[in-house]
This record gives sequence, structure tokens and C-alpha cells, in this order.
Amino acid sequence: MLIRPELQMLRSDDAPQRQAQCAAAAALQAWRGDGDGAEVEAELARFHRGAALDDLPLLRALFDPDGTRANRFLGDLIIPLLHQIAKEPLAQSPLRHSSNDVATAIVLARCATSALTLHCISGIVLSRQPEAETASFLPAETWERVLAGSAEATQVRIAQVGPDSADLERVTIHLRKGDVRYRNGRDEALLLRSVPTSLVQLRLQRRTDSLQPVRQYRLADGALVHQAAGTPRDSRLELTAALLGRMKRRDVAPMLAAMAEERGSDGLRWQVLRECLALDTATGFRTLATIADRADDPLRPSAAALRARLIAMHPELQELVPCPA
Repeated sequence: MLIRPELQMLRSDDAPQRQAQCAAAAALQAWRGDGDGAEVEAELARFHRGAALDDLPLLRALFDPDGTRANRFLGDLIIPLLHQIAKEPLAQSPLRHSSNDVATAIVLARCATSALTLHCISGIVLSRQPEAETASFLPAETWERVLAGSAEATQVRIAQVGPDSADLERVTIHLRKGDVRYRNGRDEALLLRSVPTSLVQLRLQRRTDSLQPVRQYRLADGALVHQAAGTPRDSRLELTAALLGRMKRRDVAPMLAAMAEERGSDGLRWQVLRECLALDTATGFRTLATIADRADDPLRPSAAALRARLIAMHPELQELVPCPA
């Protein structure tokens, strides 16, 4: 293994690494503290609280199809950082970022579940990937501006949704430099099919409903193949409930029953109800019956159907719920 002299020196003294990183962080803080950096973070906070894009001058300008503000905005941030990294090759980008074989994403500004990000797609690597078989629908609003490159994509819309499937409509679209597109992720998804070279996009996104799950449907027949919690908190609670179920913790059944009866994420409530039924049939079935009898509960149809199936299979369950009279 060949280890460069600069890296060998870091074994005994990491001061150059720390100094380089501090310099890169200082360049970012200078951008955030004044001008566009300070303005975009202030506007993003208002955007996250529900402000319309038209009421936010800088963000509106970044996604104006006829505007050129986006290039200057990115240049004022990216170029100083690149110069700093060029002077100090050991420095890493202070901007939060992620990368896989196909895409790289850089978070320019963030406020809770709203973010302004820069995305780059490698067309060569994308061409080696298998064709998408599913489409995911996220309860979020998304604005995207193509900064460079082009692509062919499939726009997938939900025409009608059912409990376990959806009717999907597909249209082929072409993305070109300067294009600005908006989509509501609850009923629309975009699947990239081909990118001749690379595709660079500026993306603004905010979650619209933290109680709604992310749903994934199979393109061939519209079947629901996966559903995930809408927030990290709900995901953690679902995992905790599943773990308690595998541990056979019958003592937590009353707590799970109470969670199932609370108003909140439908996916979380349904998951804890299932775990409650498995741990303590009596407690779980009484909770199931309570939800099935609530006229305004969104889980009522599913709960009523499950109750009917369970009673058909095990008639003795009917005795667990006292007669209203």
C-alpha cells in the first residue's frame, strides 16, 4: 500500500487536518452569516412553517423558469468552498452530503423536514441499473430546477387509490436545462429512465403531512408492496413495538392498546394494534372493536374488516366485547 507523505504526517500530528477543516467551516459560516446565505435560511424557516413560495423572494427567484439567480446563488457558495478545498486538499466539504453509485446530494440549507439540496445523477451508472419496477409516493411538495444536462423520465400519477393498490397513470417526459417542475409527492412520482451524460438539479422540498406514510406501488399492476412511517419518530416507535412483540412482553399490551386508540399516524396505530393482538388477544380485540365502532376514525374500515374475519375464524372472540345494551 502506498501512503502519501501528507497522510503519514497526520499519524503524528493531525493539526493540519483540523486547521483545514476549520477553514472550510469558516467559509461556510461566512456565507450563512450574510447575504444570500442568511436570506435563504430565513426564508426556508418561513417556507417550512407553510409560507407560499411566491411570498419568499429569494427562493422564488431560484425556481423562476425565466430567472438566472440560481447560478449566482450557487456560485457564491460553492466556489469559495472549492477554492478552500483546493488550497487544503485534506479538508472535507462542511455541507452535509450523501452519495451512492448513481447520485450525489448536497444539502445547501435545511429546516426540520424542509430542505434546499443540489443533486447530481451519473448517466453512465444509471444506464447499468435495472429498470424500475416500483414507484414511491412521499407526502411532500417538491420543486426541481435543471441546472445542467438532460434526461428522459417517467411521470407516474395515482389516478385512484385503494387500501392495497392504486391505479397508476404513466407519461414519458423530457427534462432540459432550465426546466422547472413542481410535483405533489402524495400522488405523483418521477422515475429517471436515461441520462445521456449527467443531470444536475436544484431541489426544494417540504413535507406536507407527517402522519401520512410513504407508499410504494408496483408499476406492473399497482399493488402496494411497501409502506414506511412518515417520520423518523414513528419509524422508531414501530420498531420498538415490533421488538416488544418478538420479546413476548405481554405486560406492554395495555400501553400498545392506548397508542392504537390515540389519534395520529395511521401506519403506527395499525402496527401497534397488530402487536397488541399478538401479545394479548383479549386486550387487542377489545381495542380493535373500539376502533371499528368509531364513525370518524380513518382506521375504521380496516378494523371492521379485520374484526369480521377474526370472528368468522374464532366465534368465541365475540364474547370479549360486552353488549352495548
